[in-house]
Amino acid sequence: MKTYRLEALTIAVALVIMGILLKNGLDGFSGRERTVNVKGLSEMEVSADKVTWPLVYKEIGNNLQDLYVRINRNNGTLTEYLKSNGISEEEISVNAPEIIDMSAERYNTTPPPYRYNVTSVITVSSSKVDLVRKLISDQGELLRQGIAIIGGEYRYNTVYYFTGLNDIKPQMIQEATRNARAAAEKFAQDSDSKLGKIKNASQGQFTISDRDENTPYIKNIRVVTTVNYYLKD
Repeated sequence: MKTYRLEALTIAVALVIMGILLKNGLDGFSGRERTVNVKGLSEMEVSADKVTWPLVYKEIGNNLQDLYVRINRNNGTLTEYLKSNGISEEEISVNAPEIIDMSAERYNTTPPPYRYNVTSVITVSSSKVDLVRKLISDQGELLRQGIAIIGGEYRYNTVYYFTGLNDIKPQMIQEATRNARAAAEKFAQDSDSKLGKIKNASQGQFTISDRDENTPYIKNIRVVTTVNYYLKD
């Protein structure tokens, strides 16, 4: 009888000890795996360093040969105007004219007053952003020479670019990581913990967008960094 009681007592003590050890082990494991996930944002405004400017004009008429003469003359005038204002020949490209035969349009119920509608495009691609902006806002000389540059066509929008992203990436990543750490430290402070080492981190994608629709030549660059920190007591 005493043997059975001794065995039962031994088993009970062993179970208690195992329970204590298991609890301590789980608490230790839980403590090691306490983490906080935070995000850090970095934003920067920069000026565009490249621009593509399509100069679009139209000619209408009934005689193709006459239209080609006018297009070639106007293209020469436009090219010389750009070069005389600081745009190099390498920055200018002349597209083939786009010709629409109005008499071939199926939905015309009445004969058009002219047969051909010709669209000509000369494209400037340059890093001289300020110069191009000035030329865009001052086209009086072209009007004086009989060339009306048209705008508003969705296919021929002026587009501004920023190509120096690699130069500012390290600075922005550093700022985003610093902001993430500040958020993590605040969380640790509020939870009566201390911030530990980084468990893992991931860098979000850089995005470049116009600051607003009125200033497309000013770009907003944005990146978000996600960081997991260990927490400790």
